Amino acid sequence: SFVFLSTGPTVLGSHVKGEVGQNITVPCSYSVKLKQDITSMCWGRGSCPVSKCDQTILWTDGWKVTEQHNSRYMLKGDLLRGDVSLTILNAQEADSGIYCCRVEIWGWFNDQTSNHKVVIEKARISTASPHTYTSEQTSAPGSTSNSTFTITRTWPLISASEAPRTTSGPCSSTSDCLDVTSNLQNMSVSLSSQQHSENWLYIGSGLCGGLLAILILALFLT
Repeated sequence: SFVFLSTGPTVLGSHVKGEVGQNITVPCSYSVKLKQDITSMCWGRGSCPVSKCDQTILWTDGWKVTEQHNSRYMLKGDLLRGDVSLTILNAQEADSGIYCCRVEIWGWFNDQTSNHKVVIEKARISTASPHTYTSEQTSAPGSTSNSTFTITRTWPLISASEAPRTTSGPCSSTSDCLDVTSNLQNMSVSLSSQQHSENWLYIGSGLCGGLLAILILALFLT
């Protein structure tokens, strides 16, 4: 911020920064206590001259805008309360420079003037991107050119020790499967032998019981 001297009362100027395409506001106001205090003012390009405004942008009689040279420059504040801030719509780099705000106060050399520096820069483009995009343009005879877009991604590598096991069967290797098969066969043979022995035991028991019954019957008959 800085102060500019003029032949009338001076106020603190401002330094306004913005980006291309933005709407920016250059502040300017004066004191209004009574309706009689409402007065005319102008905005212009360049430092404030001795009177009026150079390269006039607009004029207001204090109640409404009476002269406007560019529709992108307007007053959006409450004029009846002394808010004569300049709004620049869709700011461009060419809008950079010094702006004069002159409020006409009744009397000799009483005008309130202030100069404001405006800087409009191109929008910053972020270089950070999670993906890398590359474009290859190929063309074939007799056909229109085609564009091929390739998305490059970086994925973390998984070592063999960290890779999940995807074996779907009960065996993790061929030797394990052979061991399980052998055990099942041995169990089957053992069960078969046991069943065969039990069958002979039942037959022997039946024969002994029959012979014992015949012997008891013979004793009673004698």
